[in-house]
Amino acid sequence: MLSGFAVDSSAAFSPEIVLIPLLFSLLVLGFGSSGLLLPRLHSWRLSSNAEVIGSDDLCPGGPFFSNLMDSSLLRSLAHTVDVYCPPRKRSRVAVPHILRAEEITAEEKQQPCSIDILPDECLFEILRRLPGDKERSNSACVSKRWLMLLSSICSSERAGQLKPNLQCVSKSLPDLNEHPSLSQQEIHNNGFLTRRLAAEEATDIRLAAIALGTCSRGGLGKLFIQGNDSTKLSNVGLSAIAHACPSLRMLSMWKVPLVTDAGLEEIADECPLLEKLDLCQCPQISDKGLIAVALKSPNLISLTIESSSSISNKALQVVGRRCLKLKYVTIKDCPQVGDQGIASLVSSPSSSLERIKLQSLNVTDLALAVIGQYGKNLTDISLTSLQNVGEKGFWVMGNTCGLQKLRSISIINCSGLTDIGLQAVAKGSPFMKQLFVRKSCYLTDAGLRAFAEKAWTLENLHLEDCNRITFVGVLSALFTCPKLKSLSLITCLGIKDLAFAPPQLPSCISLESLTIQDCPGVTSVSLQVVGKIFPQLRKINLGGQAGVTDVSLAPLIDNSKVGLVEVNLRGCVSISDALISMLVNAHGSTLKMLNLDGCTKITDRSLTFIAHCCSVLDDLDLSHCSIGNYGVAVLASAKQLNLRILSLARCSITEKIMPLLANMGQSMVGLNLQQCRLISTDAVGLLEEELWWSDIIS
Repeated sequence: MLSGFAVDSSAAFSPEIVLIPLLFSLLVLGFGSSGLLLPRLHSWRLSSNAEVIGSDDLCPGGPFFSNLMDSSLLRSLAHTVDVYCPPRKRSRVAVPHILRAEEITAEEKQQPCSIDILPDECLFEILRRLPGDKERSNSACVSKRWLMLLSSICSSERAGQLKPNLQCVSKSLPDLNEHPSLSQQEIHNNGFLTRRLAAEEATDIRLAAIALGTCSRGGLGKLFIQGNDSTKLSNVGLSAIAHACPSLRMLSMWKVPLVTDAGLEEIADECPLLEKLDLCQCPQISDKGLIAVALKSPNLISLTIESSSSISNKALQVVGRRCLKLKYVTIKDCPQVGDQGIASLVSSPSSSLERIKLQSLNVTDLALAVIGQYGKNLTDISLTSLQNVGEKGFWVMGNTCGLQKLRSISIINCSGLTDIGLQAVAKGSPFMKQLFVRKSCYLTDAGLRAFAEKAWTLENLHLEDCNRITFVGVLSALFTCPKLKSLSLITCLGIKDLAFAPPQLPSCISLESLTIQDCPGVTSVSLQVVGKIFPQLRKINLGGQAGVTDVSLAPLIDNSKVGLVEVNLRGCVSISDALISMLVNAHGSTLKMLNLDGCTKITDRSLTFIAHCCSVLDDLDLSHCSIGNYGVAVLASAKQLNLRILSLARCSITEKIMPLLANMGQSMVGLNLQQCRLISTDAVGLLEEELWWSDIIS
């Protein structure tokens, strides 16, 4: 069954058709002898005005086992099941007079006839004996009552597949109407399916339907629940997933306020294959639930805990001892997690931890010291807003020399990061390839230079909001790291134009990607220097650099020997059509992405150059440019162009170009027409019908 099938009391499935064959089989096997179900089944069709008393002696050998060889006693109740039906008993009627046959028939028709009159206990006993996932999934379509009963049956309560009694049930015939692939091939519950629920979609009934609907279609393997404060999902829905989805490997819950430890314990008990657990803003989940997962999920690989005030060091200690395959850990905004919990995760003798992310925790220098000493398998470390960690913590983490496999480190808003600490980190991680630093108040050119001297294998350097770093420090790091491929400078107010530029500078032939974004001090002088020393650039991002001009970018364009692939000039209000002409003439054969958002001096002339020179361009952003219908028409006429993404937001285009956009849409998957005031909603609707495969934003 699919995850979204409707479950209500008016479902097309008839309870009797679904379960009468199974019910009679159960009675034959002796289930009715328990004394619980048989009396209720005897009263199923009894009249309220007459007392009908059955007499077994009227049928020698008992009502169910007499005349077994009489084929007239077999009735076909379904297309694949033949069930034995004994002859109707004689009735001893305790009423003053004998009703005529017609009156009895009419009275019987007035009585309710449904298996739903059985109490939950009886239905539970019947439903738990359903032989397979497909039968359980079909039965769940009968009503919400059956759905919730089926979802409450855990795996240990399900009876084995009933073996048919050959004395009572004839051999079933194959159904010629059923598709051969479905009748001959068994679909195992191996966890092939993924389901995502958002906000109001996440309810107990919806999860129960998903659980029973996916069990016969390959099994649920990944479940993502992104709720909000009004999400009503509770332990009932999560238990339904646990009972019906033993193949669940990934569970992600964000903002689910009603789920408690009991629901998570059900997942731990019934889903032993769980590999990834993501808990964010689940206030009622505490150490108890996480400990249950740690004890019963030996295959756990990834653990994310965010904004959970009830999770403490106690749970992380159990995780560190029992989850020996754990590789990825993210802990964010958990006030009760401290040094002891982090140390337990990292210092386990059998720890295989490869990536750890810590944010807004009450950890001190001790936690970083343990990471540096025992994190021998760590390849990626992310430290964010650790206000209690000082310079000593970074110094010890680096000088213990335990991070020999570290390849990437991100340090964000940590006031303890200084020149000495960064140099020590480079010393203890000789094979580091990526450094990401954001909001560092004490890092200077000296620390960056010392780091570069130790990090010979560095390939990616990202500095953001590091206002004490200057252009001189960046150049010294570039010339020291021979393998540097990517440099990003974002909102670094200390990076300004050089007062004196030497006539000759060594080239940095390894750099392929350069990002200088929102650095107001970088203008034409610095960019001319940059253009001369980076001959192998393929990606340029100068977004937000209002001081960039045609003259300053000319060296970058002319000196690129391998061909530019991506160029982002968002917000460069001073560039003109002349620069675009120079750019596409030199690199039109390699250019794949061009962003001109906010470049108000760009007109239809630039689109003419792009249409004639660009052959592999697939992403073009012309938002807020001075272009009109003519420029778009020129683009549409370029047969060599196969644009996948086109943005024309806030452009002065009209509805006349809609047919042209439709002709361009064979390869287009994204079109932005926001704030195009000359285009009506109806015109956009017609375009959406023609380009139904594209994502059109208006």
